[in-house]
Amino acid sequence: MTVEFPQWFTSSYSSNGGACVEVATNLVASHGVVPVRDSKQPDGPVLTLTPSAFTGLVTLARTTDVS
Repeated sequence: MTVEFPQWFTSSYSSNGGACVEVATNLVASHGVVPVRDSKQPDGPVLTLTPSAFTGLVTLARTTDVS
């Protein structure tokens, strides 16, 4: 039996010195989840989202003005 582990990556848009969110999309097909974590705390908590919740999070982030 093969155990899958998250393959973490940070968006290429994240060039702000490390204050990034990392995601592991490799678990969507096999487990139906998208794990998300803070890149500054790789051993910290992981938020596990459904694919539709992750899509909503990305949409919110793209449309929110944080300036």
